[in-house]
Amino acid sequence: MLDFLVAPFALPFMQRALIASALVGGLCAVIGCYVVLRGMAFLGDALAHAILPGVAIAFVLGGDLFLGGLVMAIVAAFGIGYLTRSGRVREDTAIGIIFSGALALGIVLISSVRSYQADLSHILFGDVLGVSNRDLALMVGFGAAVLIFILALYKEFLVFTFDPTFAATLKLPVGRLRYLLMILLAVTVVVSLQTVGVALVAAMLVTPAAAASLLTRRLSRMMIVSAAIGILSSVVGLYASYYLNVSTGASIVLVCTLVFIVALIVAPRDGILARYRRDNRKDTQVRRG
Repeated sequence: MLDFLVAPFALPFMQRALIASALVGGLCAVIGCYVVLRGMAFLGDALAHAILPGVAIAFVLGGDLFLGGLVMAIVAAFGIGYLTRSGRVREDTAIGIIFSGALALGIVLISSVRSYQADLSHILFGDVLGVSNRDLALMVGFGAAVLIFILALYKEFLVFTFDPTFAATLKLPVGRLRYLLMILLAVTVVVSLQTVGVALVAAMLVTPAAAASLLTRRLSRMMIVSAAIGILSSVVGLYASYYLNVSTGASIVLVCTLVFIVALIVAPRDGILARYRRDNRKDTQVRRG
């Protein structure tokens, strides 16, 4: 059993993969609580695809792919915020416009790069085994910055998430908080790309937080439970990908999905078993009545 647990991490690249996977799992799970509670799942997916033009431009110019994607994600977040600021364009409409436009531009740029399949495929599908020391340092740095902002502004984000109108009456900077949350989400998306890729990053933002929301009601506990689910799923998914020789990102997301299904069944209040017991009690009371 000890060999089973230790053997995969005898190599340095697997050690880096473990740290990167756990970091992404926890980071996505924490900010994912806001994504789930505010109904921002589509925004997370849009930002993930919006980074493609930045990555393609950085690749063509020989620049840093990480920074290219980060710049484009932040530009997309500000673009969505600008379009919805006046209220003339609905948020879901603005997200759809930015999403489709950025994705189309990314496809056009990528199609012009002949070596795309060999050099950019890891952006689409993730390549956690290819994380270098520099990549890991960037992930740790930006991930820590996101968590620091979330902890420092926990109360403000709490009020803004559950009741934006009340937040405005308290004279909280609602507009700035909204922009900041989108920027933090954009940074999280870019940090997560090398682990799970564009296609699966939205799942890492939503699934652990959705499972945690079934198990607890308080936001602070939800974040802790969600982070635990994200980290556990990342580690188990990494083991599964190593021993089954399958995609790491897909394995992590599948483990997250299985955890969500279990939470859906056993959740104390809204789980399938809990509802089944309540329905049985009601039927019994009706018969006795």
